[in-house]
Amino acid sequence: MKIKHILLLVIIFAVCMAGCNKSQTAQIETVEQDPLNIVFVIGDEEYRSEESMPMLAAILKRELGANITLCYSVDSAGFIDPNRLDHIEGLEALENADLMIMFTRFRALPENERSYITEYAESGRPMVGFRTSTHAFLYRDDSTLEYMNNTWPARVFGQQWITHHGHFEDGNSPLTEVTRVEGNTSPILNGVNPFQAYSWLYHVDGGDWKLQGNSKPLLVGRSLRSNHEAEGRLDKFPLTNPVAWTKTYTGSEGTAARVFFTTLGHPYDFREESMRKLALNGIYWALGKETDIPDNGVNADIVGTYDPNNSGFGDVYKHGMRPVKFD
Repeated sequence: MKIKHILLLVIIFAVCMAGCNKSQTAQIETVEQDPLNIVFVIGDEEYRSEESMPMLAAILKRELGANITLCYSVDSAGFIDPNRLDHIEGLEALENADLMIMFTRFRALPENERSYITEYAESGRPMVGFRTSTHAFLYRDDSTLEYMNNTWPARVFGQQWITHHGHFEDGNSPLTEVTRVEGNTSPILNGVNPFQAYSWLYHVDGGDWKLQGNSKPLLVGRSLRSNHEAEGRLDKFPLTNPVAWTKTYTGSEGTAARVFFTTLGHPYDFREESMRKLALNGIYWALGKETDIPDNGVNADIVGTYDPNNSGFGDVYKHGMRPVKFD
């Protein structure tokens, strides 16, 4: 074969390979996924979720590049007002959400707002809940909605509000010692070391109560000070109880949703890196991204600063705060 013919074949082969590479590149580009849509439902008048949840959201924005929507209780002027129990702005974002993260307490939302939350739960999409979401709602005067007070959170998140071991000078010192459940190797625990939490221990399991459904505890807390111990009720409310677990919830659409829940959530807890890692790892797991959790946990470095007010009722929250929006 003449040299010029060989050169011609080489050129033709190179052109074909270039075309194939372009085609493969185009295919790769077409399968890239759109950013995840993560919606935070924030409405808690005690634990400064209006400060801790935006902090977590900023980390998720950095780590996942997700689209973030923060839905708050706001007043008529658009300022954050955690004491307003009958309104959370922007819940329509749940229609297109890939994950709902809840930190609410005793809300009495109207049907046109509540339905976004309940319909999301029934859809089979994943959910994450913090602390007072065991008592996310409180409808006092409507018997048709009483199931939202206890039955709904127990079925969805694993337990309802029962009792706790006591406040004891809130914020002055930790009240719960947190350790792993022995033998649990869940990636949610990657990088999560034993720590002391400012959250007083919630009772969720033991005595007359059991965690609901297929809940699998990840961490346990031991109360460092306890009203129940002082009053001789540890047979019903032991000093040690689960503080984080996973479960599934199968709604009306028949799809089993992944659920991660923790009863921790005092604003000072989130100053602890292991608490932030627990929350972030749990979010990754709920999204089905457990293989993306590094051995030392998701990067929990805070974006900017986190200097929350202490927990408490009334006017102890930061006034004049506008809802945080992410581009």
